[in-house]
Amino acid sequence: MTDARFSPGEEVQVLADFERTGHIRTPWYCRGKTGVVERICGAFGNPESLGFGGDGKPAQPLYRVRFTQTDLWDSYDGPGKDCVEIELYEHWLEPKS
Repeated sequence: MTDARFSPGEEVQVLADFERTGHIRTPWYCRGKTGVVERICGAFGNPESLGFGGDGKPAQPLYRVRFTQTDLWDSYDGPGKDCVEIELYEHWLEPKS
């Protein structure tokens, strides 16, 4: 497996890149938001390359990142502990600033 840059329990921020479109697996609603790495899922072909006929190399670490719903949606009025887990590739993540 490709060496993972982040570890479980580490806070990360999703890139606030709203320009990229097409076959990417990073939902709009989590871009620019901060979450916590729940686990490392492994390393897989880069879907942004594979989706356009590329070879997906080098493999990218994939993380499951947990976000509280109140951090994702300002109008969320459910319990504060409610969360969403999203699988995100490493090239979309940066250390929390």
